[in-house]
Amino acid sequence: MKTSLYALAALAALSNSAAAQSGITISGMVDMGLVREWGGSAGPATKISSGVENGSRIIFKGYEDLGDGNSAIFHLESGFQSDTGALGQGGLLFGRQAYAGLASQRLGTLTLGRQYTPNYLIMAGVADPFAAGLAGVFSSVFANSGARVNNSVKYVTPRMNGVFAEVLYGAGEVAGDGNAGSAAGAALGYSQGKLNARLGYAWRDNDTATLKNRGSARNALFAFNYDFTVVKVFFAYGVNRGLNSAQLPNANAYGDAPPLSIASNDILLGATIPFKGGRIIATAVRKDDRSANNQDASLLALGYAYNLSKRTDLYIAYGHIDNRNGAGYTVNSAIDVGSGNRAFNLGIRHLF
Repeated sequence: MKTSLYALAALAALSNSAAAQSGITISGMVDMGLVREWGGSAGPATKISSGVENGSRIIFKGYEDLGDGNSAIFHLESGFQSDTGALGQGGLLFGRQAYAGLASQRLGTLTLGRQYTPNYLIMAGVADPFAAGLAGVFSSVFANSGARVNNSVKYVTPRMNGVFAEVLYGAGEVAGDGNAGSAAGAALGYSQGKLNARLGYAWRDNDTATLKNRGSARNALFAFNYDFTVVKVFFAYGVNRGLNSAQLPNANAYGDAPPLSIASNDILLGATIPFKGGRIIATAVRKDDRSANNQDASLLALGYAYNLSKRTDLYIAYGHIDNRNGAGYTVNSAIDVGSGNRAFNLGIRHLF
């Protein structure tokens, strides 16, 4: 009898062990390219750069099955410069993302840490045909309300008939002032078949521990893409209000520091076209500055990415910005800010 009980207990333990599965994956990418820039006050610049199409990175992801469709998850993403070996994002070990949380098939996902904002995910994943990289990256001209938020909590609902929502809040952690430096964002999305659409909003308090009464930056955003098979079209429209709602990537590229726009509207039109084992990429972005200085800017960019395999591609791209009335926008890439209003890219990206 005791032997039978011991056998049943051992079987139950093995069964529970098998049910409580867990796993860790390591992945990432290495991107290296040649960048040539013109138009800045310092003259032409030539770079061997890491993170032209996408930022080079190493990703550690893990989960533990908690049963009943629930799991504990974590994500650690370290950016690095493959041209020098240095850490990216200002030397942070996991500067791209670092969070942990709980995921439920029925209730959604709750995570805490350093995370992407809803508006950035809309621009990088839905609106931008260059997918936030190369000389056509949206953030050269289109307002970037901030890619990541520290000390943040994010909730994403389950998808129901293609519809989902997400909200994020980041604590400023300034002693004595609960609002200073805090940030919030939200998005409503629909993804079904060939249509992918998003509506987003971002808010950030400009106050710091030493500077007060600086107001807030607000960015409202609508974007979609639709795949016609022979061509995939992209659209985005943004309304930006307040200090730091439309920051300059490189304020001194033209020998001065142009004033920041505190009121602007942005529009993006783009397309990708399958061609000869790769894709042609094109975009047109315009900033309509509604502040007193009327510093408008327009970006036109064209590129091509050729797939050597499922994990490796070669890329080439060119971007040109027309700055008006002393505007100071520069042609950037996925990681680097530009030094002028024209840039050429040529390189390779490998996923692992």
